[in-house]
Amino acid sequence: MTATRRSGTKGPAAAAKTRGGRRKTAGSKRSLTYRDSGVDIEAGDRAVDRIGPIVRRTYGPRVLASHGAFAGMLRLDYNEKLFKRNYKDPVLVACTDGVGTKVKLAAEAGVFDTVGIDCVAMNVNDLVVQGAEPLLFLDYLGLHRLDPEQTAQMVEGVARGCEIAGCALLGGECAEMPDVYRKGDFDIAGFTVGVVELARAVDPVRVRAGDEVIGLASSGIHSNGYALVRRIVKEARLDLKKAHGDLGDRPLLDVLLEPTRIYVKPILKLLSGYRRKKAVSGMAHITGGGIAGNICRALPENLDAEIDLASWTVPPIFRFLQRHGGVAEEEMFRVFNMGVGFTLIVRPTFADAIARKLERSGEQVFRLGRIVKGSGEVRLA
Repeated sequence: MTATRRSGTKGPAAAAKTRGGRRKTAGSKRSLTYRDSGVDIEAGDRAVDRIGPIVRRTYGPRVLASHGAFAGMLRLDYNEKLFKRNYKDPVLVACTDGVGTKVKLAAEAGVFDTVGIDCVAMNVNDLVVQGAEPLLFLDYLGLHRLDPEQTAQMVEGVARGCEIAGCALLGGECAEMPDVYRKGDFDIAGFTVGVVELARAVDPVRVRAGDEVIGLASSGIHSNGYALVRRIVKEARLDLKKAHGDLGDRPLLDVLLEPTRIYVKPILKLLSGYRRKKAVSGMAHITGGGIAGNICRALPENLDAEIDLASWTVPPIFRFLQRHGGVAEEEMFRVFNMGVGFTLIVRPTFADAIARKLERSGEQVFRLGRIVKGSGEVRLA
């Protein structure tokens, strides 16, 4: 159990347990219990017991762990000089997001761990766009029925995502709501808080004409467009358990559930090497809306981004879906990341060095295009 992890089923009713969750009153009428309504308090307690060790893996020395508390605590200064050296004018940055209907595909397939990584990724990738270091993460699990083993798998994925991002899973909520979620369904969402030095916060006003646009490869579809993905799978009657030749030897389900890539550590490492020079002028996490719909958020009103579509090869999964769904090219680029999960706008004199540094950090780098005078739009050509 984390400092704030709750099963969503606790309360005074837990003190009145009897065999099978039922008890007799004076007379023949049986009194109703929480379990009769579809909520199992004991299962919630068992889930919390399983989750505790998983979550504690993400704790760093800043976390003030307090088992069973109502809120988690994290020290900003951690009783040391490191924080003061890194942040003279710290600004807290926060965002929240979910995984969308990718959870529906995961629920139908009985795969419960990968979407936890997705949930963390969708939040921390947004956070690092501002140049912020993620400090903590909170998750919310909405469930039809709380199965301790399945819930532990979900939180295992969240914890793994937090480890990749370098933040603490400080707490969360497991809400068992049989009247809201249908049998087998669940939802997952999250919230992250980070910190950035005010002078180093990324802001579109830094972007200039002549800057270059660098892209980082996605791990696949990530967590956007799954309503369309599921529609294609259904109408084309695609076998999720089958490996399709142009996608390699992995089953289609594995390809579709590939977790969203987390870019936090490579980006923060890169930014830490340019504390004085403003080598990076803008960034964008490529989510819903695709490349054009997200890079524009990093542009001032008087500049455009020209993106060369020949500068990278679109991964096979996107062409596979396009072919089986009869989806137009424009719609594909409007819905999906098409193989580019994150972008940076950088000063041209630093572009080569930044590309090399990101490659050394394990990223596949694309030189996508450049910034020109315009009106805040993205041109794909």
